[in-house]
Amino acid sequence: MVTLREIAKECKVSVATVSKALNDMKDVSPETKEEIKNTARRLGYYPNSSARALKTNRTYNIGVLFVDESNSGLTHDYFAQVLDSFKKSVEKEGYDLTFINSTHNRNLTYLEHSRYRGVDGVVIACVDFDDPQVLELVRYDAIPVVTIDHVFDYRIAVMSDNIQGMHDLVEYAYSKGHRRMAYISGDDTAVTRNRVGSFVRSLEKHYIDTPEEYLISSAYRNPELAYKYTRQLLQLMDSPTCIFYPDDYSAIGGINAIRDVGLSVPDNISVVGYDGSYISQIMSPRLTTLRQDTAKIGSVAAEKLIHLIENPRTTLIQRFVMNGELVAGESVADIN
Repeated sequence: MVTLREIAKECKVSVATVSKALNDMKDVSPETKEEIKNTARRLGYYPNSSARALKTNRTYNIGVLFVDESNSGLTHDYFAQVLDSFKKSVEKEGYDLTFINSTHNRNLTYLEHSRYRGVDGVVIACVDFDDPQVLELVRYDAIPVVTIDHVFDYRIAVMSDNIQGMHDLVEYAYSKGHRRMAYISGDDTAVTRNRVGSFVRSLEKHYIDTPEEYLISSAYRNPELAYKYTRQLLQLMDSPTCIFYPDDYSAIGGINAIRDVGLSVPDNISVVGYDGSYISQIMSPRLTTLRQDTAKIGSVAAEKLIHLIENPRTTLIQRFVMNGELVAGESVADIN
């Protein structure tokens, strides 16, 4: 096992200087820090986590609360990519991750599990934020928390700009001549409510009223329900020319329904997805969708949580909103 003394000998500096450099102390020059860190990596030095925990009074362990009610788990494209980015970012800073939602064996609440694991902080994503256990954890001041895609007044939140994203999609379809647009939305969450509100308001801006039968509450990542509700929309006397879906995966179910009644996309019906997943751009036709910046959402969530853990007195409680990018695709016809 490589020691600090060996690194100090190699770099011709004191052991104290090596310790300061590896702990990013300010009284070591950037050049010396870089030389020491490069030498440590080359020699295969790994800090002792127990010793570091005793010294800093931290475990360098971050909890992840992730409960996907559709049971797609980390195969959920959007959240899987967000958490992958989060994981890479925290590991660069020397932190490990622990999932704290598997509490059934010990009958622990989320807060109890977090305290049992001794996590320094928790990131919360894809949960029922009205769940009493979630609220208990969020309200517990002793554990720093960052939420993804949900806002609490007293916690840092990192989210995609769902309002602007939906507005951009509606404007795009409108520019192609569509006036009868329907929306099959996801589960009843803050994200869904923002998207539905933005969908309706964006159409109202063009003096277009949205019939109630054009707004259908469904679920995320559920192509079976998307299929069912698409068939329902197609049976209307005044059916829509363009159908919006809560995510790209659900849009596949909608496209199957359209094809099963002998119609085609986009020649007869146009289709719009959301998320900008990989599959959306290899399917035929390529899906018009909104690509969310999952890498930035994950990295910003990690940065803000670590800063809150390490600098609790100087960290501001803020909301960080990340812009998405409209992907035109081929699934929206120009009917002007």
